[in-house]
Amino acid sequence: MRAQFVMSEIGVGLRRNLTMTFAVIVSVALSLALFGGSLLMREQVGTMKGYWYDKVNVSIYLCNKNDAQSQGGACAKGAVTEDQKKEIKADLEKMPVVQSVQFETADEAFKHYKEQFGNSPIVPFLTPDQMQEAFRVKLKDPAKYRVVSSAFSQRPGVQEVEDQRKTLEPLLNLLNGMNLAALGVMALMLVVALMLIINTVRVSAFSRRRETGIMRLVGASSFYIQTPFIMEAAFAGLLGAGLACVLLVSVQYFLVNNWLAHQIDVIQFIGWDAVFAKMPLVIAIGLLMPALAAFVALRKYLKV
Repeated sequence: MRAQFVMSEIGVGLRRNLTMTFAVIVSVALSLALFGGSLLMREQVGTMKGYWYDKVNVSIYLCNKNDAQSQGGACAKGAVTEDQKKEIKADLEKMPVVQSVQFETADEAFKHYKEQFGNSPIVPFLTPDQMQEAFRVKLKDPAKYRVVSSAFSQRPGVQEVEDQRKTLEPLLNLLNGMNLAALGVMALMLVVALMLIINTVRVSAFSRRRETGIMRLVGASSFYIQTPFIMEAAFAGLLGAGLACVLLVSVQYFLVNNWLAHQIDVIQFIGWDAVFAKMPLVIAIGLLMPALAAFVALRKYLKV
């Protein structure tokens, strides 16, 4: 097969169906950009889970004098004693799920509170004796929080056992929901792109039915006749995939690196390596998907 003939046929098909080809390119670009974005968002959620779950602790807050005076319940018997602290620490260190235990004094808790909430209007009225001492427990598996909670929540001198993961779950659930929504829109755009590809191939085959008939009469093979149509669809898909890659790079550069990274310091965002790693997959899908759709459409609409 002469490459010049194939390329000329591709050019003819693209020019004859310029509007539909443009629609194919745009729809493929949007669907693949959403596909790549959903993959990157899933990796972002995984990175955040690994980063934050590695840092969060289970906090065991101990009763102080103010707790004993102002509330009943766990602190009704008074502030925690030194013997109770030693017993709690010893029991924590014996637990197989516990990786490390760190004791935070009231002075340290007051210092950390001022560092985190220095602009709060109540800071000038706080004193170290109003802060609670606490054990910061690092677990080998953060999902085993309930083991620690059930063992220490009813202990004398313990006011509350808190899993800091609870503050992260709403954000991670939101990101997962956004990821599912992006996948849904991507699937819809993918269906639209496939329908456009099939219609484009159908129109192209109909507009060149005379040339196809002549080629059939002179004994051209089915592969020889179908190849220009398939490559035409693949070329349009490749352009759409390239545009999708440009969109992914633009979002990473302008939205993530130059805005979100400066606005949100507490999140470790994925880098360029993750974006570049997804591009070959986006390009491969953009090339193969239209080619396969064109092949299926030709078997139905181009009888050779």
